Amino acid sequence: MPATKEQIIASLRQAYNMEVETVINYLANSLHIEGVRAEFIKQALATDIQGELTHAQQLGNRIKQLGGGIPGSVHLKMTQSSLEPPADTTDVLHVIRGVLKAEEEAIAHYKALIKLTDGEDYVTQDLAITILSDEEGHRQQFEGYLKEYSKGK
Repeated sequence: MPATKEQIIASLRQAYNMEVETVINYLANSLHIEGVRAEFIKQALATDIQGELTHAQQLGNRIKQLGGGIPGSVHLKMTQSSLEPPADTTDVLHVIRGVLKAEEEAIAHYKALIKLTDGEDYVTQDLAITILSDEEGHRQQFEGYLKEYSKGK
């Protein structure tokens, strides 16, 4: 059964929510973690904020093009508990693992959105494919950080 416009908008809104939440958590962690081992991850997160914000802007624009409303803070649902800043401000591995979990969730969502829009909405599908590629690249980057920072642990 073909996807309805409402289903596509709902999926886009969920993706938008995920991207905005990621921006918030990357910002928090880039400011929160500390120590010699944290500096590189802090810089990576601070740099990635703009990419995630761009994704949210692209998704918001597509929602608008389809006639949907852009969710504001009251309509966002925060669920990324694994990306909450750690109690131990030097626990860089916690942050890296949280990023990887969020990336896996985003990748799964974009794959589902691609399937949902297949044959129905090629513009949204193309956007989801582009963002999926970015998320997979980001996951690969943080998998490398995990290997590097896990040595000797």
